[in-house]
Amino acid sequence: MDIDFSLVLVIATAAAFVLWLVDRLLFVPARRRTLAGLQAEYPQWGQEAGEDQARYAAAVENQAKQPAVFEYASSFLPVLAIVLVLRSFLVEPFQIPSASMVPTLEVGDFILVNKFSYGLRLPVTGSKLLAIGEPERGDVMVFFPPNDKRYFIKRVVGLPGDRIEIRDKVLTINGELAPQTLLAELPAGRPSYQLLKEDLGGVAHEVRMEIFKPRGRTPLGYDPDNLSLTVQPGHYFMMGDNRDNSSDSRFWGQVPEENVVGKAFAIWMHWDSFFSIPEFSRVGRIE
Repeated sequence: MDIDFSLVLVIATAAAFVLWLVDRLLFVPARRRTLAGLQAEYPQWGQEAGEDQARYAAAVENQAKQPAVFEYASSFLPVLAIVLVLRSFLVEPFQIPSASMVPTLEVGDFILVNKFSYGLRLPVTGSKLLAIGEPERGDVMVFFPPNDKRYFIKRVVGLPGDRIEIRDKVLTINGELAPQTLLAELPAGRPSYQLLKEDLGGVAHEVRMEIFKPRGRTPLGYDPDNLSLTVQPGHYFMMGDNRDNSSDSRFWGQVPEENVVGKAFAIWMHWDSFFSIPEFSRVGRIE
């Protein structure tokens, strides 16, 4: 079962705030009055190693101690609030779970996503508060696919109004070919896939394509290697860099603007599994 961490964080922060507020409004004044009475009863309470100090401390523990639930709420509230603001409006970490973005992103990469590149949004609901920028062709973007609550990460290929055509795996946008340069055929000798450098309107990146991988039509009726469509207003056409091993807009449709989460901009760690050692050789910007 997928856990909505944003929702959990919002609920935890709200609960901590409510407990802190209840304590401040209802119980803090009573504790202050009790402390004042105890200080009057033990006038030497501030002197070290005195009898009044020991008696005062014991009385405070019994009569004026802050209940644990309010103490924890007061301690955790600043931390939860900072994490909520950072994660919701600035930067959020993600882990790559699949090979759909190979060779750009590998399984086990930990990435950072800029949450304000495409506008400030409310946590959980995703409603836009402030328009700052829009996705650009070639961006690596985190989003929710249509009718799916799981995070996906793909590359923005089509912007609203773009005419997208694929003929024998060759991509054309608005009648202009997306140039591809062969980098390698692997494995050597009897290659099964190609590594190519593709240019999406000035954004150069590597893609991987299987040499022999016939596929049937997608649930949307598309042949993923041969299709023609126009991107709807307020939508984006997404594709994985591992073109023949990616569940993307060819399979589940175009991504509405309200499903956008943010722009992936950096790899900060690679960690294959819990039992392996984290690596930092892949740290760097995402192209």
